[in-house]
Amino acid sequence: MLELIEKSLLTAVGAMALGQHKAEELAKELREKLNMSEEEGKNFLNKIQEAVKQNQSKLEEAAQQEVKKACERMGVVTQEEFAALKRKVSQLEKKLKESEA
Repeated sequence: MLELIEKSLLTAVGAMALGQHKAEELAKELREKLNMSEEEGKNFLNKIQEAVKQNQSKLEEAAQQEVKKACERMGVVTQEEFAALKRKVSQLEKKLKESEA
């Protein structure tokens, strides 16, 4: 299950990288067709790259939320929950040993 999620995330990141490559091609084409200066083309490309970064952050956040939900549905405990359970078991073992003594 986790492998499937990991592959999905990698596919999404790859698609975004491909999207950036396409954005660079589009910027070059627009610069040529619209007679943009080199500086205008760079500014345009920077705006596109910033939008891609923002979308990538949103995608990563959404993926993390989906993984968390999937783990909850499957009954997988978090590291914090597991640590709390370990502490509780240790405390109970200590109390049991004390009561036996």
